[in-house]
Amino acid sequence: MGAPVVKRYRDVAGDGGSDIVGQVQAQQARLRARLSSVRAVLAVVSGKGGVGKSSITANLAGALALAGARVGVLDADVNGPSMAKMLGVRGRRLVVGPDGVEPPAGALGIAVMSMDLMLPDDATPVAWDAPTQAEGHTWRGAMEASALREFLADTAWGSLDVLLLDLPPGTDRLVTVLGLVPVVAGAVIVTVPSGVSHLVVRRSITAAAAAGAPVLGLIENMAGMFQGPGGEDLAHAAAIPFLGRVPFDPALAAAADRGEPYVAVAPAAPAALALSAIAAGLAAVILPAPT
Repeated sequence: MGAPVVKRYRDVAGDGGSDIVGQVQAQQARLRARLSSVRAVLAVVSGKGGVGKSSITANLAGALALAGARVGVLDADVNGPSMAKMLGVRGRRLVVGPDGVEPPAGALGIAVMSMDLMLPDDATPVAWDAPTQAEGHTWRGAMEASALREFLADTAWGSLDVLLLDLPPGTDRLVTVLGLVPVVAGAVIVTVPSGVSHLVVRRSITAAAAAGAPVLGLIENMAGMFQGPGGEDLAHAAAIPFLGRVPFDPALAAAADRGEPYVAVAPAAPAALALSAIAAGLAAVILPAPT
């Protein structure tokens, strides 16, 4: 018996009848059709975990909704989803209508889609199918991108002024999203006043610029909690706008636990005022008034 012959990719004819390329192309066409009714897609990014990026996303969404915008939020952190909790839709049953999956409307009417809505209970982690779980890491990047593509393509977002994408930590995550979304209005970078955070976040700024995403500016969160360098210095060094400073307020986290945007429940609080001002500045850039 001779030695087995291993085929190379170029030796394999066709795709075995699965039409993978056709399926992906059809899904991308649905995605483009979905987003054609969205005026602006805004990515909220931080290479560093623990900076409060998701609470910033939830409150920017809330401030935009309070200002009259039609807002949706996609929780792009498929392994650590939190938007359903923060915007008050956790536990809601997803409904499939004639136009696709209907995103539940949370606080202030914000449409939310999150992997959290698909998990059966609190203890269930996200696990990716692989020949063995030991090989799961090999598939994880591709499967995460596929999940995001499905969320964008199969969710009946309807007409929105802004769709916010809450991205997970990691300098490469924005590049993945840019490969899926036809047009991104811009990226907002979140940091805290910490030298370690600035070190990691600076790389995210560089990666965003290299990927061709407009960087709309930097937000400093939890101001006053840390004694590190200020966000203005990082923004200046990176040659991007400094959007504002959100003072540390434990009540903001408590509101998120209740599923309520802080900008709605305590609009006069310094943190809420800062977030509302940042949202208004962003809206002026990504939602220009008709001429």
